Amino acid sequence: MHLLLELTPRTAPSAFVNNLKTVTSRLIRKEYGEHIRRYYWHKPVFWSRSYCIISVGGAPLSVLKQYIEQQEAPE
Repeated sequence: MHLLLELTPRTAPSAFVNNLKTVTSRLIRKEYGEHIRRYYWHKPVFWSRSYCIISVGGAPLSVLKQYIEQQEAPE
C-alpha cells in the first residue's frame, strides 16, 4: 500500500502511521470480520508492525504520483 500524505511539522509520522493502522484494522475487522477470519484467524493483528516513510522534499506532485502508480502489486 502506498499513501501520499502531507503532514504538518507537528505531526509525528510514526504516531500517524500507528493511529492509521489501529483505526483501519478495527474498521476492517468490524466490516469484513467474517470474510477475513478465514485468512487471519490465527493472527492477533491485521497489519504488520513494519512501515516505511520517505520524505520527498520539493519533488513535484506529478512525479510522486507517477512513482506510486508504477509500483508493482504484490503477488
